[in-house]
Amino acid sequence: MKILTTNFLTCAVKACKSSPASYPLHFQDAELEQADMEYNPAFLRNILPRIEWDALCVTATELGFTSLPAEKPDLSGGGAVVGVAEEGEGGMETGEGRDADEGREKVLRELHTLLLETQVRQGKMVCGNCGHEYRIKEGIANFLLPNHLV
Repeated sequence: MKILTTNFLTCAVKACKSSPASYPLHFQDAELEQADMEYNPAFLRNILPRIEWDALCVTATELGFTSLPAEKPDLSGGGAVVGVAEEGEGGMETGEGRDADEGREKVLRELHTLLLETQVRQGKMVCGNCGHEYRIKEGIANFLLPNHLV
């Protein structure tokens, strides 16, 4: 299960639908695997607006990825990454402009590694509201609920 997928998941228990504590699901006993994928910055720029950044930061921290910025970066061609200098006046390539481009590239590469190359092979995701555990086996999460929780 790719980390990107987990940013779109919430607890399936009916009682948790209205609780903000049911999102994001929290990993426990996660066994991670890295799988090389072709780097695709255009995909990352397109998916970034759909990512719930605070939830991603929680998930990343729980899994040991601590290098993400606290605020969602602007990775479009024009804006600077939070905390990185912008280009000089007149659009001229300056040292600061190169730093901004390098900063954007670094964040894109980190997002690529976390969202696309990192997979959870075994473990479980746990709801912060009801505590229900969704087991992950061979990279597939089991979201089937027992009858009493449906």
